[in-house]
Amino acid sequence: MTAPVRPQLAARLREAAHPGGTPCVCGAAVTLAERPDATVLRHAGVVAKAHAPDTDPAGLAFRLATAARLPDVFVPPLGTAPTTLGDRLATLWPYGTPVDPDTPDAAPWEAAGALLARLHRTPAPAAPAPPCPAPAPPPMRGPRKAAGAITRLRTALTTADSAAAPPVLRAWAALPAWARGAAPMPGPAFLCHGDLHLGQLVRYPAPDGPWRLIDVDDLGVGVPAWDLARPAAWYACGLLAPDEWTRFLSAYHAAGGPAVPAGADPWPALDVPARALTVQTAARAITKALAADRPLDEVERALVDACARMDCAPAELTPGIPK
Repeated sequence: MTAPVRPQLAARLREAAHPGGTPCVCGAAVTLAERPDATVLRHAGVVAKAHAPDTDPAGLAFRLATAARLPDVFVPPLGTAPTTLGDRLATLWPYGTPVDPDTPDAAPWEAAGALLARLHRTPAPAAPAPPCPAPAPPPMRGPRKAAGAITRLRTALTTADSAAAPPVLRAWAALPAWARGAAPMPGPAFLCHGDLHLGQLVRYPAPDGPWRLIDVDDLGVGVPAWDLARPAAWYACGLLAPDEWTRFLSAYHAAGGPAVPAGADPWPALDVPARALTVQTAARAITKALAADRPLDEVERALVDACARMDCAPAELTPGIPK
């Protein structure tokens, strides 16, 4: 994040948390996330996010408006127009209580499935007819993010070597072009979150309101099975217990989710997105391990092993591999 922006973000956050100059006894803002593509700060009951430098203003405006009109799915933003801070766009949100990583048995898989189904069942806005100046709904950014993970891995490999990388890169090359962000996604298009994992769920209002989704940066229209792909990939790699996968998928079906057929094998719909998310996660793991000059851990190795199995049988990511 560029140097002048973080202080501006903290100041904007303080103003939102204490409108009208209300005295503040909260202390400094708490950093919730600090990455090259985003900085997220919390002050009292308000969260501010500085988005990636290449964020499209029209796309972000669409995503904010979508979250605002779906309060039964998303935490609603505090305003539907982003703020410009230096070279970054910033948004404000109410704080929600995140999933507790120390209580995995309480993970809200049913809520995740139901929320996704509600989102996918929401009619996607049609592209405006010319000469309407309104922008078309942006595509869901999942494939683009996967491609970015591969680009970062290839960059890391220019200065270091990893025996784990070749099967990951081969599995990536075997994916269809749309899953690599190299071609339009097949239709019909649905509203999709684009980056679903348990870190994207919070209780709102805090501390114990209903579960809602956060993080609209990848929201758009596309293949809804992508939103189920990360849990599917974890299950296929043996990293998600079968009962948790069943809870998630059953809740999605019960809420009328259209991504996979109820009462039928879900894997024809899930296979390509699950392979893509496995490759993306493995690529990130290798890149981080190279940066830290450390070996892969057990979970990271399981992801690479899954890519190696894809390399042997690229048509399918076999689910239910034991740990």
